[in-house]
Amino acid sequence: MKKNLSPNDKTIWFHCASLGEYEQGLPVFESIRTNYPSYKIVLTFFSPSGYEIRKNTPIADIVTYLPLDTKLNAKQFLNIVNPEFTVFVKYDIWPNILYELKRRDERAILISALFRKKHSYFKWYGNHLRKALQVFEHIFVQDENSKKLLQNISITNVTISGDTRYDRVSNQLIQNNDLSFISEFKGDSLCVVIGSSWPEDESILIDYINKTASKHLKFIIAPHNINKVQIDNITKKLELDYVLFSEKNRKEVIGYSVFIIDTIGLLSKIYSYADIAYVGGAMGTTGLHNILEPAVFGIPIIIGNNYDKFPEAKTMIKNGGVLTVSSKNTLKNGLDNLINSSEKRLKVGTLNENFIKKNKGAVNQIMDYIRI
Repeated sequence: MKKNLSPNDKTIWFHCASLGEYEQGLPVFESIRTNYPSYKIVLTFFSPSGYEIRKNTPIADIVTYLPLDTKLNAKQFLNIVNPEFTVFVKYDIWPNILYELKRRDERAILISALFRKKHSYFKWYGNHLRKALQVFEHIFVQDENSKKLLQNISITNVTISGDTRYDRVSNQLIQNNDLSFISEFKGDSLCVVIGSSWPEDESILIDYINKTASKHLKFIIAPHNINKVQIDNITKKLELDYVLFSEKNRKEVIGYSVFIIDTIGLLSKIYSYADIAYVGGAMGTTGLHNILEPAVFGIPIIIGNNYDKFPEAKTMIKNGGVLTVSSKNTLKNGLDNLINSSEKRLKVGTLNENFIKKNKGAVNQIMDYIRI
């Protein structure tokens, strides 16, 4: 940072815990970058899952890890970055950093925040974290419950703006989503895309794939972990021909019934080819992955039954656009109903498309507030 920043630079700082928060904040980051082109952007991560994948993102001039949250590190970091404006995403709160920002009278906001009563901020022992939250000049929350929880601890500079992920996924519709190898693989067949799957998901899916995949019904599997062990665990259980992304250039992909994506960064585009999506993470306890990514393309979605921590899933299930399954039998029933009825797929998918449209707009509210 010392090599790439000078005391005369005007800077804006974005902080994200991991890749998920980065994707959540990205539409705001893009708007800030467009509206304030003379500023240098510093982007920090806590997790390798964010840094390793987005360390070369064009949204920032410098991408780095945020150093351990000590008072000395906070002073040294801010001496170098000297941000005129800071944006934290969701709830990765670093108290010493925030206290130092306050001491310097620097501006900071928190966006897409989502709070629950069980969080430390609202416990008797959470005074340290509560004081850190009070540093933010404004907090943009996703829902009414989050606003009420903050008001209960005397934080009133709060706006319910919704979740910026709706704006993020909506932007995918104006991107070039063409993937010639997926188009070739799918052909005229019906296609089920299994996104961000874990072994718990695959344990109920592979039996169904083995029994139903054909030239008329194809499956794309994009596992969350793409290491060799994970890929081998999938391929050993498949009883039919499959092709890996890593070998697509050596094979005629149209002749296969299953396409395994052993790389990262393509799933949001692959969803555009899906007639049905299964999104992983909720069959076990690892956490449901992003169901908004396929929803924006107006397709029905199936997930596991551990989704309590995901408010969008609860709402979309209630709306009828997302189906939950808990076993091989419930998965079979859910998939069969959708595969055998184009009217059902259209009806359910449209519910998801309309849900995304209805919940867009958080970025506009946030940008209307920001004046740098």
